[in-house]
Amino acid sequence: MAIFRYRVKKGLEGIIEGRLEAQSEKEAIEELSQMGYIPVRIEEEVRTVEPVSRSPGKLRGRIRSREITVFSRQLASLFKSGVPILPALDIIAEQSENRNLKDALYSIRNAVKEGASLSSALGKYPNVFPPLYLAIIHTGEDSGALPAALLRISDYRAKQEEMISRFRMAMAYPILMALVGLGTVIFMLTYVMPRLMGIFANIGEKLPLPTRILISISQDIRSYWFWIIIILAAVFWVGRQQAKTKAGKISLSIFKLHLPVFGKFILKAELSRFSRTLEMLIKNGIPILKAIEISIPVVENEVIRNKIRLSCKELEQGGSFGKSLRGSKWFPVFMSNLISVGEESGRLDEALGEVANSYERDTDETIRVMASLLEPLMILVMGLIVGFIVVAMLLPIFEINIMAK
Repeated sequence: MAIFRYRVKKGLEGIIEGRLEAQSEKEAIEELSQMGYIPVRIEEEVRTVEPVSRSPGKLRGRIRSREITVFSRQLASLFKSGVPILPALDIIAEQSENRNLKDALYSIRNAVKEGASLSSALGKYPNVFPPLYLAIIHTGEDSGALPAALLRISDYRAKQEEMISRFRMAMAYPILMALVGLGTVIFMLTYVMPRLMGIFANIGEKLPLPTRILISISQDIRSYWFWIIIILAAVFWVGRQQAKTKAGKISLSIFKLHLPVFGKFILKAELSRFSRTLEMLIKNGIPILKAIEISIPVVENEVIRNKIRLSCKELEQGGSFGKSLRGSKWFPVFMSNLISVGEESGRLDEALGEVANSYERDTDETIRVMASLLEPLMILVMGLIVGFIVVAMLLPIFEINIMAK
């Protein structure tokens, strides 16, 4: 039996601290939950630190997120079939087509063979296995339900990857249309238009305004194309460097949230991802304070991240997580109210699940709408641009025909 120091919430405001004897952290959390408390922080008084190197593993190439999801599901299936961990890692490594993943799995297998836990061995590759992944695996080891933990994390990752895939597919056609249209316009301005200028110069009459505009743009592109490229590259480089600063990240985050249509989509996608992650961590028995700290990195928007950090500090000082979110315009009242109710009832994970389900439905609907509207919109825009160029080139020819008659 181990002794755990705990800090729990009772209702919305009450904070209780004390000590508890239990077999594991998971058992301590379950006992506190049965007493109607929401665990905020639980720490074992005496911990044995495993002598395992935590230095980052060196990989020569990239391991895709999808490959880690497949690895997690395969490992869970092998565990359920009764295959021990070392043979299971060997089997997956031998079947892997990615050389980098194969090397990483053999390194993890060797670390486990030397006495390290699976979570500690995976921790050698922080760029491949994030803190969220490691926390779920560590909890599964403590509770003796590692296969279930692997299935949870693989299901979670699969849902996130599916949402990203749907968004990319929705944007693929409009982006292709934009590139093809841009290439067509540049070709017409730099190749076709110069060959028509000789004809226009012999007209002897003042050219129509659209034609004069088109000729001016064509001449500028052909004369200053090098400087245009240099300026665009410089603007892009300065923008990237500025985006790496704290002020730049905040400014870019605010700009994204204020974008028409896309702003609401980005906000709901961030909140659904955060809520789903936090729900999964709490369901796996991780104290709420630690769960929030692990969930923060899944949020990409710096403004939302900062607000969650502030709310986490208020929670640590005895405040209400839901009430602290209510003070920000970026967190809807629907979300903060559900979280407050979940805190008061001791069912925070269920409340977060409701929030995640609601915003995931909204983001799915937004992706469908964007996919159905962006394609005809891009066709219309490119059609207008190309149509303007064609009309501008044909107007002088029409005038020549009129004068000839």
